[in-house]
Amino acid sequence: MTLRIPPSLHHRRFFLLWLGLMISVAGTQMQVWALFWHIRELTDQPIALGGVGLARILPVIVFSLVGGAVADVANRRKVLYITQSAQVLIAAALAWLTFIGHIDLWHIYLLTALQAVAIAFDQPARQALVPNLVPTRDLPNAFSMTSIAFQTGAIIGPALSGLVIAYSGQAYTYLINAISYLAVILALILMGPVSQQVSMQRPSVSLTSMSEGVRFILEQPIILSSMILDFFATFFSSANTLMPIVARDVLHVGAVAYGWLSAAQSVGAVVAALAISQLSYIRRQGPVFLVSVVVFGVATIAFGAATHFVAAMLALMMVGAADSVSTIIRNTIRQLQTPDYIRGRMTSVNQIFFMGGPQLGEVEAGAAAQLFGAPIAIISGGVGCILAVVWIARKWPQLRSYNGDEPMRAGVPAD
Repeated sequence: MTLRIPPSLHHRRFFLLWLGLMISVAGTQMQVWALFWHIRELTDQPIALGGVGLARILPVIVFSLVGGAVADVANRRKVLYITQSAQVLIAAALAWLTFIGHIDLWHIYLLTALQAVAIAFDQPARQALVPNLVPTRDLPNAFSMTSIAFQTGAIIGPALSGLVIAYSGQAYTYLINAISYLAVILALILMGPVSQQVSMQRPSVSLTSMSEGVRFILEQPIILSSMILDFFATFFSSANTLMPIVARDVLHVGAVAYGWLSAAQSVGAVVAALAISQLSYIRRQGPVFLVSVVVFGVATIAFGAATHFVAAMLALMMVGAADSVSTIIRNTIRQLQTPDYIRGRMTSVNQIFFMGGPQLGEVEAGAAAQLFGAPIAIISGGVGCILAVVWIARKWPQLRSYNGDEPMRAGVPAD
């Protein structure tokens, strides 16, 4: 098969955002995995790692609906200026506290929570902006390329985090992340103004406009079922916070190997996303989505049972590949089936599911590891993920028969 330039990258404004995100995500992922290692250095209690998930999800639950409403009535590009700048300052604060040697767990939890507030406004605006940058026919490809940007950054970031921690020090991981956000800010400057649709009925941030987004989701069984499955799959199979414990106490490896272990999921995800980016169309999207989540659960079980570094790496690569396929399909379903004027609010509701699952899952994984050990916590999570697929497939048969060529909802921009 001859490789070709993905069609979404022919659109200059999307290409700028895509490139900026790849750089920024590398810095963000470096910080995420460095935080886990940092907490493990400060304490050997698994529940402390779960506290990061709690610090992330509470602001998302509180502010996501507001962030979605803002993305539908305010200029999405300007919203991203503010959120990206806020994250620069938060990462710089982490670096400074670490450099001077006065950082405690509560500092990490507080700054993580503040970053989650910024993300609650950033993600709805960013995801809703993508359909404004490419025509409808290129939207599935755009989400495939966005997945590649995120997963490529998620390979580079964790791998570098181990090297930076080992050879330069913890503080530099946070400093590099602060600098990486400037790539997205520069992309926003270069792309220029971006037009978007605004609802003429409720052009304001209010409880009424926020509830409209919730009602829209409840009336769309395909979107709703994909969100619920996303939540439960990531809740049960979220084992990222346990990675330092697995690395040090099960596999008996150091910081550099920990960095590669942390990047393994993204290696598999990039391979899967690259393969999908070469396809002009994905048929039987519902069944493919369901099967990919089952594979996600099975690979999680394999990772929990692994006692050798190579076996753990391979299992995590399969986790990432399966997650990449499901992410691309569910993002395509949601954006194509949602009118532009309400995309921000739809994304904000999705954000509660998308972030709530893994972040609450980190709390659950930390507690389970505290009681039963990390391997049992991971394996039981994989089993729970598979059971969730069975339940969702039975409750929403529409998802089993979804092909992807169903009529598009009115209001979605045409080519």
